[in-house]
Amino acid sequence: MGDSAVLDRRISPLKNFVAGGVGGACLLFAGHPLDTIKVRLQTQPKASSSRYVFYTGTYDCFRKTVSREGVLGLYKGMGAPLAGVAPMMAISFFGFGLGKQLLQSDPAIPHTFSQIYLAGMLAGVFTTVIVAPGERIKCLLQVQSTTGQLKYAGPMDCAVRLYREQGIRSVYKGTVLTLIRDVPSSGLYFLTYEYLKSVLTPEGQSVNQLSTPRILLAGGTAGILNWVIALPPDVLKSNFQTAADGHYKGLVDVLRTLIREEGAKALYKGLSAVMLRAFPANAACFLGFEVALQCLNWMAPNW
Repeated sequence: MGDSAVLDRRISPLKNFVAGGVGGACLLFAGHPLDTIKVRLQTQPKASSSRYVFYTGTYDCFRKTVSREGVLGLYKGMGAPLAGVAPMMAISFFGFGLGKQLLQSDPAIPHTFSQIYLAGMLAGVFTTVIVAPGERIKCLLQVQSTTGQLKYAGPMDCAVRLYREQGIRSVYKGTVLTLIRDVPSSGLYFLTYEYLKSVLTPEGQSVNQLSTPRILLAGGTAGILNWVIALPPDVLKSNFQTAADGHYKGLVDVLRTLIREEGAKALYKGLSAVMLRAFPANAACFLGFEVALQCLNWMAPNW
């Protein structure tokens, strides 16, 4: 029992990387439709006396998107995250695995929860390199479908044109907000998952024997708590990344403008869409990760 427990706790960042990629693909297919709705709700113009809001809420946005663009309209802008989410989650789980490995002096001693949080924060730093440009492109493609002005033919065209027009800074617009969103929320994400796994593991059993429903519960709950922290900076990031160049002077200006025009509740625009998506998408992600990790442990135990 002692040897297997040590093996259970020995971290392989490489296996985490591969399994994380599988988890990322599962997350995207389960969650992208509600992500499209979230971005459209977050970036629609506010109501005024002469203009009504285009979408009254999550269901209304879903209904109008499907009626105008078909079911595939919910998967608009998926090319960029598909090229980015699998590698992004692979890098996220790799960063988490690496963080745990760096913080663990002895594989026989389990990690503390503060170590797990720090490792999760490292994962958030790692992913920003891929996430920031991917999110910028995704948001622009999702929003242009609403405005009716099809400026970009697809993710690659969008990336090339952004780079050609204003260089790499334009492609990475919103990076600081992405870091503000992802570093603390990523720490909480992994901490919640690991904590719930340990709580849900029956007495005398290994955490690696956790049943599928319990993995889904832990992963889904981690996703919801992650977004409670991540949503306000995500709203700021979506507005900043989709605004015309020069519209906002910086991060504080986005915050100030939103609160002045729409009040503090604007920071939680798209909340119901996010929460509806967070549980199934992240449950699917962690299940995909755990299944892939078990397969890798079976196929290549010494990696």
